[in-house]
Amino acid sequence: MEKKKNHKSKSIYDILSLELIHIVLMRVPIRHLARLKCVSKLWYSLISDPDFAELHFHHSPVATNACFFIENEAMVYFIYLDDNDASQKVMSPPFKKKPSHFAVLGSCRGFILSYRDPHFLVVWNLLTGFSKRISYSHIVARLKYYVVRLPYKFHLYGFGYDASQDDYLVVVAWQDKDDHYHLDYLSLRTNSWINLDAALSNLLGSYNWNPPGLFFNGTIHWVPSVLEAYRDVILIFDLKERTFSTLSAPEQPVKSACSYSILAVLGGCLGLYYRNYDSRKTEIWVMKEYKVHSTWTLYQIPCEVFQPVCFYSHGDIIGRGYTFSDKRGYFIHNVRGDLLKHFKNLCCPIRRAYAVYTESLLPLPSDIKDKDKKNKRKENCM
Repeated sequence: MEKKKNHKSKSIYDILSLELIHIVLMRVPIRHLARLKCVSKLWYSLISDPDFAELHFHHSPVATNACFFIENEAMVYFIYLDDNDASQKVMSPPFKKKPSHFAVLGSCRGFILSYRDPHFLVVWNLLTGFSKRISYSHIVARLKYYVVRLPYKFHLYGFGYDASQDDYLVVVAWQDKDDHYHLDYLSLRTNSWINLDAALSNLLGSYNWNPPGLFFNGTIHWVPSVLEAYRDVILIFDLKERTFSTLSAPEQPVKSACSYSILAVLGGCLGLYYRNYDSRKTEIWVMKEYKVHSTWTLYQIPCEVFQPVCFYSHGDIIGRGYTFSDKRGYFIHNVRGDLLKHFKNLCCPIRRAYAVYTESLLPLPSDIKDKDKKNKRKENCM
């Protein structure tokens, strides 16, 4: 009886070492970790550690690819997609009052960059609930065109991560009332806007750019709305070096056939897609080796409108769109373009903004600093 009593009184920490608990938690899918914080103070401390969040982001099993978009200007539909299943949940943006306009502008390492009317950007981690409001009102007064919606206020904008400084940057290129172009970026580590006009590319005013930038491989990429050339038409801003460079598109486009072009990260590679009016297909180009032009590879999807969300390791492509037969929703196609699966019972507003999102428990650098300051104040008061 005594032996049984002693065995029952043992806690999990008598059976598993701290190191082993750490290893187990590292393998838990990210969406379940937030709930596991409630198990004990120790688990809360382990999971809340920024170093653990960073390691989990890089080494945990690959998260289910998900996309989200805005409906009725004030709600977020968060869609989970994988080979066999799909689900959705509705979330409210982190605002006390309902905004007159709200839009998603991009995502990076578990954070969403969104626009909040009238002159605010909001960085939001959907999983942890953390949000940070950023004002850009100092730029608004100097803009050439005063319009309500942010995508038309800025010539280019983007959101990315500079690993060399452990810093998240919001980059905006804009035109003033005297037709001069300017480049500014916000450092979320220092909470300050910095002017970078000296780094401006002479290509900035050469094309009608698609304003949202795509973060990939430590750089932000932009492409013209309509491809009229292929050489040096993808504009790249290096977040570490703070310099511009260019990249060529896959091939000379046929002007009558090619429509609005968009960049995407597909299967860990840079992708470019557009609707081909002649073939009534969506053409998806994937650069298998970054900055090696000969590795651009073409895939054709038999959908009039198809927005690829991700490539799976075995080559299947999942995205949202609609077909000639008026099917609408999320589709999985193989590399030959054959339809494998159709998810139709999910919110799918084709024309709404969307972004691919990877969940994380990561904090912003400035948030860590603020917590450190609070802890120091507590220690000084004791």
